[in-house]
Amino acid sequence: MTTVKTKPFLRWAGGKRWILKELNNLITINFINYHEPFLGGGSVFFHLKPNNSYLSDANPDLINSYIQVRDYVENVIEILKEFKNTEEFYYKIRKEKFNNNIIEAAKFIFLNQTSFNGIYRVNRNGEYNVPYGNRVNKKFDFDNLRQASISLKDSIICHQDFDLTIENIRQGDLVFLDPPYTVAHNKNGFIQYNQKIFSLDDQVRLKNYILTIKEIGAYYIMTNAAHDAVKEIFANGDRMFELQRASLVGGKNAKRDKYSELILTNLP
Repeated sequence: MTTVKTKPFLRWAGGKRWILKELNNLITINFINYHEPFLGGGSVFFHLKPNNSYLSDANPDLINSYIQVRDYVENVIEILKEFKNTEEFYYKIRKEKFNNNIIEAAKFIFLNQTSFNGIYRVNRNGEYNVPYGNRVNKKFDFDNLRQASISLKDSIICHQDFDLTIENIRQGDLVFLDPPYTVAHNKNGFIQYNQKIFSLDDQVRLKNYILTIKEIGAYYIMTNAAHDAVKEIFANGDRMFELQRASLVGGKNAKRDKYSELILTNLP
């Protein structure tokens, strides 16, 4: 029987496709339930295809999109088919607000796929303000969207802060943590936008969250910026190592630099 590979249906800056080839070396145990409280594009979830999952994120529009794809994927697809990949339609739909969760999910996916670099950014009023990406040849992969819906069927999906997800974690579970990076790679200073979303104080909260995971008897894998401040916060005796990857954010002709990523885990 052929296993259909499911890809993330969202483009997400800071996504974790680069870590997928490392997971077989990292995950050497049979975990029970899977948890991902910073869901984003969900690369690790779709790669692992765990049976029982708790997926969450602090972004309500993102979470709504996952829920609607899980529960009403054909409705989402029908709406996406009506959207036009033009600059005029992009800005028209970007400023509209619908009192319908399925339409809002289709809108979120459409903007994500046709925007500049798949960046998620809002202004001070909480309004999505990423410009049109001129991806005029973009074709939506509806078959993959249907496959994503199947992969999500047995998942509990919630909009909540990561701290609240600790209630669902049990002994023998695996938690994958991919917080917004508060500091840039390679000692390059603060990332202004992410600092507002996830501050150094939040990183300290995450450190305590990890301590609770370990007290429960569960396992975690965390990715973070390879920065001295991060290393100091999370130094707890667990395995900590760096991997290099190419930067994936930038236009077609952008320079692809190498960056160090930090990985921490208590897996044996």
